[in-house]
Amino acid sequence: QVQLVELGGGLAQVGGSLRLSCAASGFAFSSSAMSWARQTPGKGLEWVTSIDSDGSEIYYDDSVKGRFTVSRDNARNVLYLQMNSLKPEDTALYYCAKESTPSTAPATCLLRPDSCSWGQGTQVTVVS
Repeated sequence: QVQLVELGGGLAQVGGSLRLSCAASGFAFSSSAMSWARQTPGKGLEWVTSIDSDGSEIYYDDSVKGRFTVSRDNARNVLYLQMNSLKPEDTALYYCAKESTPSTAPATCLLRPDSCSWGQGTQVTVVS
């Protein structure tokens, strides 16, 4: 059974940093592309970033490019999202998702949500 547990959310100042992690179990993590997405009441679900199974192929939404960095530790079955230069508009519930193939493409889990498995999310709130 796929389990994804997001950790690391919380309160951050504008311009500050947070590091999210996603602990994965119940599947072959090193063979699965992974994604981060976020949800706000006003904008709905937004794709943030995707990384393929070995970390060689990475995509970012333009809104986070240059500020967020996705990485993975296949030995520990953990996905990370380092968020720097945080803005109020980064406030959201952040989800990690398992994709159905080793390769990835931008916004796969939003375009084909049934092909992905989702965690429960972790709240990030950015305040000035």
